[in-house]
Amino acid sequence: MARSDLLLSLVRAGTAGDSIRFRKAVEAVIAEERAKNHSVLASQLTEQLGQKDEGPKETATGHHSNGNGSHLTPYHSVHDIFFEIVPRRTLADLVLSTAVQTTVRELVEEHHRQALLRSYNLQPRNRVLLTGPPGNGKTSLAEGLAQSLAVPLIVARYEGVIASYLGETAGRLRRLFDYVRTRACVLFFDEFDTLAKERGDIHETGEIKRVVSSLLLQIDNLPSHVVVVTATNHPELLDRAVWRRFQVRVELQPPTLPLIEEFVGRFLRELEQPLRVSPQALARKLKGASYSELEDFTCDVARRHVLALPESDLNKIVAERLEQWRQRSVQNPLK
Repeated sequence: MARSDLLLSLVRAGTAGDSIRFRKAVEAVIAEERAKNHSVLASQLTEQLGQKDEGPKETATGHHSNGNGSHLTPYHSVHDIFFEIVPRRTLADLVLSTAVQTTVRELVEEHHRQALLRSYNLQPRNRVLLTGPPGNGKTSLAEGLAQSLAVPLIVARYEGVIASYLGETAGRLRRLFDYVRTRACVLFFDEFDTLAKERGDIHETGEIKRVVSSLLLQIDNLPSHVVVVTATNHPELLDRAVWRRFQVRVELQPPTLPLIEEFVGRFLRELEQPLRVSPQALARKLKGASYSELEDFTCDVARRHVLALPESDLNKIVAERLEQWRQRSVQNPLK
């Protein structure tokens, strides 16, 4: 049985004659029933709503199957335009600035307490724009958010979405959005500027402009149980109308020295072996690294440490990896 707040939303929308709100309320009921594994009722409601129910069929390896054991050909089904991830990285695993932590924590709270919000005719925010240089946690934050909400992470596949024929890209986007509308999930678009380019750019074709218009309309109409997270390294390329669509805008910058210290401090505590170098000193030597570079460095140290057991000299390993890091920084003029 659907929650009382969803039923109230249905009644309010129906008595007010608000077809958009009514449809979103029904989609929320479908998502709720699907989450409870009430697949028959969810499919029946979906059919009544006029949407085709394309449930996932996956092989043991995670690849999609057409039901007879063979793999799907490109664009055979809606599943060729996204892939689904069971999130494992948590928000607690991430080292985030206080401002970002506060923003994300408030967003998670809104979704965990959405019944209270709905009782006041309010909805949780569900549109998030992540910006910042590459390697600083945009994808990890999307996964951590999905894990905190206990929903799957659905990642758009641009090789499946973007087509060479006029009108086909917008059609595939509609199929993707129709699929997620009745599922509680985090829908993630990485490199969002690929799709949401500035429509005023004279070098872009009319097709791209139509795609952007269709995309923004689909985002506007998403029900609140679908959290759409978009990420870009080039926010200056985004269409100006994109910005006002997103209630939550988070800029993820490279880690400051205190955040690097926290990152390496966590790593050293996991090793449970004393080091001559302190987390503070190690952080100073790694200053300027992105989060992905810090993860590469710590994983490299951990690998060499494990392979050298039981005679591993952790101090020597860290010193060697730091020298490699120094050499790489010297060779890279952008560092």
